[in-house]
Amino acid sequence: MAILAVRRIDIRFEQRVNIKCCVKLGKTATETLQLLHDAYSDDALSRAQVFGWHRRFLLDRVSVEDDTRSGRPSNSWNEDNVFRIRDMIREDRTVTVCMLTVAPHINKSTCHQSLREDLGKRKLNARLVPRALT
Repeated sequence: MAILAVRRIDIRFEQRVNIKCCVKLGKTATETLQLLHDAYSDDALSRAQVFGWHRRFLLDRVSVEDDTRSGRPSNSWNEDNVFRIRDMIREDRTVTVCMLTVAPHINKSTCHQSLREDLGKRKLNARLVPRALT
């Protein structure tokens, strides 16, 4: 599985290099697309990708690497939020999950995950109790 992923990435870079070469030779995006489909058949980049990369290389782009991205959104599941949730539950055992998400500004699924996995809690009759008592 990993070998296929690496091969697919290598083919993408190879095709980008070929697109860059076609731009330098003065080929249009349509001609470049046809050449890539002839050479790579099913593994060829899509029409939108070929046209996008062709345009980038026409605008003097040099690198065939992907642009850096900001990455995955930050996760609010950390120790500080777990401690805050634990303290809020100790103050009021009838607190709801919606109420727990307001103060530390975390989403419901993260709050549920923290309650289950970190604190070992479960909802029972409108009270958050340790899982061993259920």
